[in-house]
Amino acid sequence: MEASVPVVDFQNLSEEEECKKLKEACEKCGCFRLINHPISVTLMADMKAVVRYLHDLPKEVKMRNKTHIPECGYRPATATSPLYEGMGIYDMCSSPQALEDFCSQLDVQPHHRETINAYGQAIHDLASSVAQKMAESLGIMGSNFKDWPFIFRTIKYNFTPEVVGSMGAQLHSDTGFITLLQDDETVGGLELFDDSNSFKIVPPKTGSFLCIVGDVGHAWSNGKFHNVRHRVICKETGTRYSFGVFMLSARDGIVEAPTKLVEVDHNKRCYQPFKYEDLRDFRISTGKRTGEVLDQYRIA
Repeated sequence: MEASVPVVDFQNLSEEEECKKLKEACEKCGCFRLINHPISVTLMADMKAVVRYLHDLPKEVKMRNKTHIPECGYRPATATSPLYEGMGIYDMCSSPQALEDFCSQLDVQPHHRETINAYGQAIHDLASSVAQKMAESLGIMGSNFKDWPFIFRTIKYNFTPEVVGSMGAQLHSDTGFITLLQDDETVGGLELFDDSNSFKIVPPKTGSFLCIVGDVGHAWSNGKFHNVRHRVICKETGTRYSFGVFMLSARDGIVEAPTKLVEVDHNKRCYQPFKYEDLRDFRISTGKRTGEVLDQYRIA
């Protein structure tokens, strides 16, 4: 069965009805399709061409993609994740040197570099605006998410006939506040685990972005926003590309619900403040990737 993914019109988010729809999507589904956004279809197509180019580079070149953030740089296919390959840039909009390093490491051509820069800035601004509207839907005004660190990530799934039915990405929730993803418009495979304890297919939608609420988004919203669990399954033959930004946490790394939001909830705080890097390190060290780390911060 297909998932019923809410559709949110970015151009109408200043209107009360659309803002209400956004809030409901974050609370009940934990994800939504964003349409009528300011990123042109031309730039989206150009970026996909660059992603193909990057992932077609020799493996020894891609291995140069390294960052100081664990699991942010190049991740080759492994025995446990044989269909998955990823590359990434940490904090490229706040630190221009990050993009410079990435392009130098991989000998990226100048016109591709321009596309990455333009797309990265555009999707960073879009994700920041969406996060602000999510905060406003809860009555939190004046939040500024532009300084929150982002990971720009590209992902390739190599779906061949012999692996149909195999797992491309294990069931997980994302760690950060939100993920804003341009998923493949032709090769599917993404599935949500919904409140009926069943997996539902997320159909592609050309020209849109898929926004997914993560663990930080759940904790920051004082438990209101749903950190939806999802996976990728090989359902058909083809190469699947998805890419976008993972908004992590506040610049100081502290994750906590705004005081005003806690006051609205009768001064009941659902989670004690914690560091984002502790959440990330827990997932890496334990292999538990479906939000279990939040249990240790839950306030009874």
